[in-house]
Amino acid sequence: MPTEVILPRVDMDMATGKVSRWFVEENAKVHKGQVIFEIETDKAAMEIEAPVSGIIRDVAGEQGKEVPVGSVVAMIYGEDEPYAGPIQTAPDAPIDIPTAADAPAVSASPVPTSPTPALPDAKEPAESHGIRATPLARRLAREHGIELSQLRGSGPRGRIQHSDVLEHVGARGSSAGTAARHDPSVSGRSCRVAADQKVASPSREAAALYRVWLRQGTGTPLVLIHGFGSDLNSWRPSLSSMPPDRPILGIDLPGHGRSPFSGESTLDDLAAAVLDTLLDEGVESLHLIGHSLGAAVAATVAAQAQLDTRSLMLLSPAGLGPDMNGAFISGFLRATSEASLAPWVRELSFDERSLGASFVSATLRARNGNLTQAQEQLAANLFPDGTQSFSIRHLLENFDWPVKVIFGTEDRIIPSRHAAGLPGTVAVHMLPKTGHMPQFEQRHILGRLAAELARLG
Repeated sequence: MPTEVILPRVDMDMATGKVSRWFVEENAKVHKGQVIFEIETDKAAMEIEAPVSGIIRDVAGEQGKEVPVGSVVAMIYGEDEPYAGPIQTAPDAPIDIPTAADAPAVSASPVPTSPTPALPDAKEPAESHGIRATPLARRLAREHGIELSQLRGSGPRGRIQHSDVLEHVGARGSSAGTAARHDPSVSGRSCRVAADQKVASPSREAAALYRVWLRQGTGTPLVLIHGFGSDLNSWRPSLSSMPPDRPILGIDLPGHGRSPFSGESTLDDLAAAVLDTLLDEGVESLHLIGHSLGAAVAATVAAQAQLDTRSLMLLSPAGLGPDMNGAFISGFLRATSEASLAPWVRELSFDERSLGASFVSATLRARNGNLTQAQEQLAANLFPDGTQSFSIRHLLENFDWPVKVIFGTEDRIIPSRHAAGLPGTVAVHMLPKTGHMPQFEQRHILGRLAAELARLG
């Protein structure tokens, strides 16, 4: 499958850009990391590298011509991959291009870049016989001898979800937790959930969280969960470094970005909302990547044992120790001007110059009163008096899938020493000269580590 070469966003206020120079020609052989073209904006010029190795074709980005951010400017084919001419893009393929008002409310992971087409709905399998159900729901129903026609689906257009089958199993007197732990779809992995641990059922009443397929692809998707005060757009700068063939889903946490806030006040509440959204979206096998508070949410989602979690990557994770920079949380929430917000933004990175005035301005414009009130309520419950009131450390002892914990040694928000004493099965990566945002400051290293996990399935 060819890989799209996208015109990325290299500036917070950038809506269009132009290829000022191509360094390769049509049908040239390129290597991953090789500079292939240069972008020019009114503020800077930047060289763009090839995301994969292969043969570059369909070069469409004309030198000197303005094109929208997110446009496909070329394709890279495998050396032995057949080529039948330019790929025709469907006219109705949606492009999610955030405006300045959609810029991330920074804290846990900033700076949006290139948007990509939303992933189309997956087709129903041939055996559906008119009944819409997710693959995991079908397998679980077969395991328990349940006819899908007996169930009423709670998903989009009446699609039967995994949770619908578990609910039916519970009604017959079986344990939903036992059903989840013995689900044959988990490919031999088990969570070893304690017998008295409840498997949370997703809330049907809560409004679904806002989510966007940031990239199309094949295979098990990567699901990205941002941190406190941010939104899904904050992952966009990292997309070019992520495994190029995988679909990528970003989710806005409750009270962040475009997701509603229904009074969620605990880590379990946030995890239940994310789990409900994933099942609603039909995502049941996944690689989970979370940052800061989002890392704690990701670990809690994985611990529910309702999903086929293939791997877990936790960036600057909250929940490994009680102390944190409480002044940052309160200062960020209080800030109402660029002058008051800028000092707190500088706390996020090792190189304070990496987040300039345009970033601060865009962050401020993205905030509104409702979001700030929701985040104040969350902070009061999750970080009272500047203390992390929850822990995920015990969860990491029970995971059978690969887990990576990544900290910047110069993190001024959550101390990197919290990674000490984790189970020996957890791979810990300490990145020097890196602050609270390794996905921004060390995106290539992050991409390499994500690729290692994605190769597992």
